[in-house]
Amino acid sequence: MSDGKIEQKVTLSRQEAARWLADLARALGEGGTVEVALIGTSVPLNLPEEFQCELELEPYGDKVELEIEFTWPNSHAEPAASRDRSTVAAAIPTADRR
Repeated sequence: MSDGKIEQKVTLSRQEAARWLADLARALGEGGTVEVALIGTSVPLNLPEEFQCELELEPYGDKVELEIEFTWPNSHAEPAASRDRSTVAAAIPTADRR
């Protein structure tokens, strides 16, 4: 994973969001290395056995923001070639997504 911050913002239907979260949940359950993205280029992550998790729900004005944050130690070690690779990258068209 690069040292820089990557942020992706898209507008998803309820079904697209559910599918993306289900794919992410499956990959978290399987462990190993996962590739995550909402759009564009995916980023490989080496997943640990345990995470720190933070949930933030913030209503403001006419919107509600829900953030789910997972934190774990940054490992620069390359994953073993024998590890399974799970892919989490929703097939979301980029047109009119933002």
